[in-house]
Amino acid sequence: MAAAVEIEGVSKRFRLYHEKFTSLKERVIHGGKVPFEEFWALRDIDLRIEAGESVGLLGHNGSGKSTLLKCIAGILRPTTGEIRTQGRLAALLELGAGFQPDLTGRENVFLNGSLLGLKRSEIAARFDEIVHFSGDEVERMIDNQVKFYSSGMYVRLGFAIAINVEPEILLVDEVLAVGDEAFQRKCLDRVAAFQREGRTIIVVTHAADLVRQVCTRAAALDHGRLVEVGDPNDVMSTRPTRAPSPGTAHPSGAGCGSPPSRSSTRNRLRRSCSRATPSSCASPTTRATRWSTTSSPGSPSTVRSGSSPTAPTATSAIRSSAPSAGAGW
Repeated sequence: MAAAVEIEGVSKRFRLYHEKFTSLKERVIHGGKVPFEEFWALRDIDLRIEAGESVGLLGHNGSGKSTLLKCIAGILRPTTGEIRTQGRLAALLELGAGFQPDLTGRENVFLNGSLLGLKRSEIAARFDEIVHFSGDEVERMIDNQVKFYSSGMYVRLGFAIAINVEPEILLVDEVLAVGDEAFQRKCLDRVAAFQREGRTIIVVTHAADLVRQVCTRAAALDHGRLVEVGDPNDVMSTRPTRAPSPGTAHPSGAGCGSPPSRSSTRNRLRRSCSRATPSSCASPTTRATRWSTTSSPGSPSTVRSGSSPTAPTATSAIRSSAPSAGAGW
């Protein structure tokens, strides 16, 4: 079976700027260079996802899940490595992505559909189905500007557009948590239909039950590295017991000394009271001490550093060796 997504040696680096020179004098003094810190959001990711698989990306906040999903979608270009996708791709990555707030819901359906590679005639043919899937609330507001929509209406309309473009690969990043229970059931039913049709689904979520219910495989990331790939139940059972990465301080306060025992604290209080006046010991105050730690598809095409990304409607290969100027993940 052909792979829907192939990820080979992918790393992604961001530049974190801690200073900002606002005057010409400051820039001249520093030679036009702004100091920055390198942050590697992804390191040496290798993953192959077969057509028809449903894969859940798991990990703590900041582990690189969303960055990896954006690299697959072609929104971010990896610093090193290569990503190849086969088939039309639709991505629902964040609330309101691809929507223009000053346009109506109807206009945004056509705009978003065009960005996903559909012709205007194709969008018009599917418009009623998109609006119906979004729900009655969205249907009543379809000719109003989307900036007046609630977050739930945003998600419903965005998901309805994404699934009605008939993608071979569907990317979903946590946004379904905004929808209500009825809408989530409707989404799960559509995801099950996609699985029966042999489509590929990649989901980023913190919901263990959703991963076990929907996904055939799970991949766990930790500090930008792929640490485990396998059956969802196995990955979910071992993920909480994973040791902290090197260089991360232990929560118990390693590196800053062990917290004092209760007896030693009580003895110090007694000694201080014995030296103090009776009035000062009549209503003693307790000081709380905190110990904190610091952790420190179509014809194939290739996108290289300095070229424009291809539309996600054909086989695409994303390759880069240039550093990114972005500063977020």
